[in-house]
Order: sequence, then structure tokens, then C-alpha cells
Amino acid sequence: MKKILIVLCVLMANVSFGKLWMPSVLSDNMVLQQKTDVTIWGWTTASDETITVTGSWNNTPIEIKAYQGKWALKLPTPEAGGPYTVTVDGHEKIVIENVLIGEVWLGSGQSNMQWSPNAALLNAKEEIKNANYPSIRFFHVERHISSHPQDDTPGSWVECSPETMQHFSSVAYFFGRELHQDLKIPVGLIHSSWGGTPVEVWIKDELINEDDYLKTAAKKVKPTAWWPNDPGLAYNAMIHPLINFEIAGCIWYQGESNRANPFSYYKSFPLLITSWRDDWQKELPFYFVQIAPYKYDPNNSWDAAVVRDAQLQTMLNVPNTGMAVTNDIGNLENIHPINKQDVGKRLALWALANTYGKSGLEYSGPIYKSMEVKKRKVILNFDHANSGLIAKGKELTEFYVAGDDKKFYPAKAKIVGNSVVVSSSEVKEPLAVRFAFSNTALPNLFNKEGLPASAFRTDDWALEANQ
Repeated sequence: MKKILIVLCVLMANVSFGKLWMPSVLSDNMVLQQKTDVTIWGWTTASDETITVTGSWNNTPIEIKAYQGKWALKLPTPEAGGPYTVTVDGHEKIVIENVLIGEVWLGSGQSNMQWSPNAALLNAKEEIKNANYPSIRFFHVERHISSHPQDDTPGSWVECSPETMQHFSSVAYFFGRELHQDLKIPVGLIHSSWGGTPVEVWIKDELINEDDYLKTAAKKVKPTAWWPNDPGLAYNAMIHPLINFEIAGCIWYQGESNRANPFSYYKSFPLLITSWRDDWQKELPFYFVQIAPYKYDPNNSWDAAVVRDAQLQTMLNVPNTGMAVTNDIGNLENIHPINKQDVGKRLALWALANTYGKSGLEYSGPIYKSMEVKKRKVILNFDHANSGLIAKGKELTEFYVAGDDKKFYPAKAKIVGNSVVVSSSEVKEPLAVRFAFSNTALPNLFNKEGLPASAFRTDDWALEANQ
């Protein structure tokens, strides 16, 4: 009898102290990606138990047997809708309440993605007051680091309201609001960014450290006490815990901190995109912001321009990417421009046109395509200029032309149809053109849809500090 009682006590103790749990991103108020097989996963202290997950949209249970305390299964989701519940049954029951089905996007980067309405925002009071969208949900990843990939991160899902929106990413919010209003479905926004961080901290450390060029370049970014500097530290803590969570795509606003090693951005930024896609095991749409003009270190006039060019080349060469240009809404005196509404809207144009197939939308400003030299003039041709080009001002600005001496001179520029013709009396035989290729350039070339042209250069010449 004593032995039986002991066994019963042990079994009761195991039940009493057993635990079934899931990562924070699987919690009340979450949005699950529609019309796909989402992963529901977690852990248990009851070895080898059977876990059953049921979504209330069809009440069809899905079972999986835990292995060494871990479990994961695929749960099919319907078209957008809700609210629903997701019930997880094991040796205890967990019911996730107020679940919506819709479109889920991850927003990441540095301070301009992190920037919230209560930090600074154009028309902030009115925007906060009007932020009543219970079908938009926020998940904010707290800033923290780890030297090893983590399985979970602090955070929780909340409904969009004036109280929650003012502490969330402005860019992510305005992007999500555009999608929600246009698609008429729930939108989930995961925000995971950290002001000041270089791109390397968002990439697996082995991918940086195994590449001699990127490893050397990463060391050029000076350490600081305010944000992580070493490769992988933010990725491990703030991205890796999310990779099992199904998302529609990513938006990104970063680059200012990579002025210290701008040429490596041609390689590191595409690497970030492809490595994240490897994590999610699909070619995620990846839409990003070209950094805005600003008065950086006066001893260098082009380091931010190189980052912008690397961003442009990434868009041109990495499939399923898009770039929102911001050279018309920057602030030379403020590295955090307060017009985040247009940033979010321009990112959303890319998503609506290319991810969701909305027709009749011009989603990009003019992008340099080709050039032709005729006598002393250069004819520049552009994509995304079918409706025509316009100058906001009396004359086009920020065009420069050079000959075989590689010295760039201010050029006269005029719009001719869908092209721009540039020339300079100083250059008899032009070979190259640069447009808005400086840290502080405030150009005024747009397409007729009102979207600004990206900075570009037609040459690949070495850059000198006085250019």
C-alpha cells in the first residue's frame, strides 16, 4: 500500500508541476497568416506526450507527439477573418483567444523603423487620436541581445488603439494601415528594430565571420554603449525566435550606421535578405527604405550616397524586393524625419502592387535604366516614367556630368518626354552622370504620380573625399 501511495504521489507531483508552454509570439490577440499552413510549436515537461491543436474556424484537431520536450505541427488557416480561438491540449489546456486571420508583416531596422509617434511624428496628435483599428495587431519585440540563437523572445500581441499605436513603430503602423484599408482584412505587424544598429548585427554571425571581406568591414563600425555592434547579436535574440512564425513579408529601414563601411553594404544587405529567406524557407517579399538626406560628418560628402546606391543595386539585382525613396521628405537637420506617413505609404504601394497584385498602381519613382551620348549631351532613360516626368521647381537639380578626367561638374538638365537630357559646358565628351549622389542632395525629379527619382550614378569610378 505504501508503494502504491508513493507512486501515486509521484504521478500527482508530475501532473502538478508539469508544464506546457509556447513562445510569446503565439498568444492572445495574434494574427495568423491566412490561407497557409502555419506552424504552432512549443515545449512540454511531460516527455513524449501527445499534443492536440484545434483552430475554432474548422474545429479539426491536429495531433503531434512531443519529442524530448519539443513539439511543432502545421495548422491550416482559412481566408482572412475572425476572431477565433486556438486550443492546445496536452497534460494541460491552453486556449489562445481573440485570434485573427490575415496578413502578417515583419518590420525591422534601426531608429527610423523604431521611431514611434510619441517620439516625433508629423500631425502626431491627430494620428494617435484616430488610431482605432482593432483588426490591426501589434507585436513589439523588446530590444535585447544574445550570443546564441534563442527560441523565444519577450513580447505580446495587442490591438491597435491610440494607447498602443503611440508606442509602436510609425513606419510599420502606416504601412499596415494602408494594407488594412485597401485589402479590407486584418493585419498583424511584428516590430523588431533597434536604433543605431549596423546591418551586421541582424545577420547570423557565422555568415559575417566566415567571409573575410565582411568580417573586416564589420570592424570599421565603432562600438557604442547604446546598441549592439557585433555580428549576430540582434539576430539571435530578436529575429531567430520568430522564424517559425509564418509571415507575408518584411519591411526594412536601416543603413545610416553603415556609413562607416558603405561599400560592404553592396554585399551585406543582399546577404541579410537571402539569409532571412533561408530561415523562413521561402522568397519573402522584402521592401525597404532608401535612407534620407542628412548633414552627416562634413569631412565626407558621399558615404551615405554609397549606402543609397547599394540599396538601389540590391533592389535591381535581388528578386522580389522594392525600395521606397525618401529624398523629398528628409530633413538635413534631423536624421529622424517626422513624415513617416509617406514612408509607410510608399512601402505599401510596393506590397499592394507586387505582393497583392493590385493593378493600375505606380509603386516606384523613376529608376535610372540607360544612357546615350549624343555629341555633348547625355540622354538618360528611366523605368517607372511611362506617364512622364516632372520637376518640382523651375529647373532640375542635382545632376552632374564628367568626362575622361573623372571630374564631375554641375549639369544643366531638362525633361524631354520620358527622358532627361543633361550637359555641361565644362565637359566636351561626357562619359558619366551622377544624380543626387551626395549625403545632402535634395533633388526634384519625380514621375507624374508624384514619386521621387532614386539617386544614381552611371560610373563605377573610385570615390574621392572631395567629390
